[in-house]
Amino acid sequence: MNNGKICVSVCAETADEIIANIRRAEEFADCVEVRFDCLNPKEIDILLLQISNLKFAKLLLATFRSPNEGGKSTMTFEERVEFWQKEHDGFWAEDIEEDVLGIAKNINKKVVSFHDFNCIPDKLDDIYKRLSSSGSDIVKIAVQIDDITDTISVLKLIQLAKIDNQKIIPIAMGEAGKWTRILGLAHGAFMTYAALDAGMETADGQITAKDMIEIYRVRELDLKTKVYGVIGDPVSGSLSPYMHNPAFVAVGINAVFVPLLVEDLDEFMRRMVKEETWEVDLNFAGFSVTMPHKQAIMKYLDEIDPVAEKIGAVNTVKIEDGKLTGYNTDAYGFITPLKEKFGDLRDASVAVFGAGGAARACVYALKQEGADVTVFARDEHKTKAFADEFGVCLSTISKVKDQRSKVNLSNFDILVNATPLGMKGPLENESLFTAEQLKGVKFVYDLVMRLGDSPIILEAKKAGVAAIGGLEMLIGQGVRQFEIWTGREAPIEVMRRSVIARIER
Repeated sequence: MNNGKICVSVCAETADEIIANIRRAEEFADCVEVRFDCLNPKEIDILLLQISNLKFAKLLLATFRSPNEGGKSTMTFEERVEFWQKEHDGFWAEDIEEDVLGIAKNINKKVVSFHDFNCIPDKLDDIYKRLSSSGSDIVKIAVQIDDITDTISVLKLIQLAKIDNQKIIPIAMGEAGKWTRILGLAHGAFMTYAALDAGMETADGQITAKDMIEIYRVRELDLKTKVYGVIGDPVSGSLSPYMHNPAFVAVGINAVFVPLLVEDLDEFMRRMVKEETWEVDLNFAGFSVTMPHKQAIMKYLDEIDPVAEKIGAVNTVKIEDGKLTGYNTDAYGFITPLKEKFGDLRDASVAVFGAGGAARACVYALKQEGADVTVFARDEHKTKAFADEFGVCLSTISKVKDQRSKVNLSNFDILVNATPLGMKGPLENESLFTAEQLKGVKFVYDLVMRLGDSPIILEAKKAGVAAIGGLEMLIGQGVRQFEIWTGREAPIEVMRRSVIARIER
């Protein structure tokens, strides 16, 4: 448990919309930020009057952001000054920028803000000291970051503020800083910001208030909370937080699972994970590892489970007493639902498309079951070593899309897609094969995890071929991860229901 606040930021063009959004936010927020810069200028005085005449259950924070600090209004500096010289009855505090310090009047409690939407400026500490000495009640510093290690300097601001007995709101904007919005309160941040709904974010990286409270339980986190997370690039679409966080609650463990966008794995491991070199202690207890780091992570580990060693890829890391141990739960997650749906795999002919970490786990599991496997991939050198290592047949293709008509699937019982085709992004509408080409195949297994059927599963259904998607593998591998991390039996149905509920949302 911590003493921080959740502030929901509301932004709309009319006073009535703002009031309606405040009323909705009051249900779960500690504070509601009213963004006056979003309003039609003619609505500003109307909203000020309405707020002064109404009673609200939660604290209100008035904000009129300047254009160069992310404001949505084109009003001039003089017009902003005029706003800050008005009476702001009904507000707990006002959030102002440095350019109106000393000009703004009728300020109740002062939040002095600094924003940089391009990068982390040099000498962030100096900016903090300047704002702290301005007579502010609360200092807010929000900067855009590109990689996770950029968050270190933002998090360190909390330690500076503790020394000065200064309330601070440090924000690392962007996908790579999303985790700071979740863990900030546990480390001593005065407040964290959340969006009212998905699509209503007022800054890059904001999470909905519903998820902040129900999934990440940010008010309940403290410095003893064990932190787990998915490391990869990208991670924005990961469903793992919606699977593991409810599981922690179900078994009564003080832990949280967060998204960790990691581009530079070496810097992340050195500066944030390895105990002998870290610059911040986040109480990491383990990771789920996704592309492109499943193989690269191995050189940073102290020990690797024999199965993961054989597969040559790690998707799970457990941290205990400073020791990092790698495991692979993808093989278990992949093969378990396939055996349930298809049956005995001995002598089944399987075509696996792809040669990354997930494909390696699939091939390993299939060989363990006695299947006859052929791997199709683009990189001949990489794939030959892969095929030789596992004792499987090899077929190289220049580009899957261009080679569809040249791949004869009639001799295969099962087709496994372990490529990015169908994954969110530029390839999300691409299918590995058409329905016509899939006729004769008995089963299609697409590892892509997405909302609804993936393109290849849609084609399989057209062809009357049984198929499953990445959801089953996700849950299967997640169950094993949970058990490795906690030593407890995983609440499988809780995990399944939570993931499905998220997909349905």
